[in-house]
Amino acid sequence: EVQPKPSQPHRYERYIQPCLAELLGSAFFVFIGCLSVLEDTVGTGKLQPALAHGLILGPLISILGDI
Repeated sequence: EVQPKPSQPHRYERYIQPCLAELLGSAFFVFIGCLSVLEDTVGTGKLQPALAHGLILGPLISILGDI
């Protein structure tokens, strides 16, 4: 027999999964940003951290955006 799908989403999908996605996304964003500042070459200046934050933002949105 086919079980009917409950009308309300499960507690995990409603509360825990969005919190974990937010934690993971923020952690990656801060981690990549800090790593980009760590190796500061003379010629890049403020461009390297800006590019690193911008380039990590695209994949994070595409991976975690559905949640």
